[in-house]
Amino acid sequence: MKKRLLIFLISSLMSVSQLMAQNSNTDCSCCSEVYNHFDFWIGNWNVYDKTDKLVGTNSIIKNYDNCLLQEAWISVGKNRGTSNNFYDRTDNTWNQIWVDNSGSILKLKGGLIGKVMVLKSKLIESEKGLYYNQISWTQNNDESVTQLWELYNEKNELITEIFLGIYKKKLN
Repeated sequence: MKKRLLIFLISSLMSVSQLMAQNSNTDCSCCSEVYNHFDFWIGNWNVYDKTDKLVGTNSIIKNYDNCLLQEAWISVGKNRGTSNNFYDRTDNTWNQIWVDNSGSILKLKGGLIGKVMVLKSKLIESEKGLYYNQISWTQNNDESVTQLWELYNEKNELITEIFLGIYKKKLN
């Protein structure tokens, strides 16, 4: 009788352990390591140009059970914008959809290369030729983040730098 009870208890505990493990895997669909690749950008930031002049503020938060990084940009001027950043496990890429108050929309795709997040647009045709946008975010040793936005031609040659911002955490 004791042997049967012991076997029953052990098998019950094993079943409960398996159920708990299954539930913990499904409680957070976006909790694998790849969903944390862009976490270095999370925070409330003052953003400066290369001359250390304040150009705006940015707030990056994580939402929806670790599945989405949301950006809220406010420039020193009149520009306001937001982006949704997410990992797409169907093609193993990070994606950004940017919209601002000028009506500009930018769609980017890419991923972490070493310690740098690099996202690119599709090739765009204009009256001046073909180009694509590339934005990279690099975490610096002092915990600041450098964002570099560049345009490249269809031959992957740099056309111009659009924006270089140094993100420094706001002091609370």
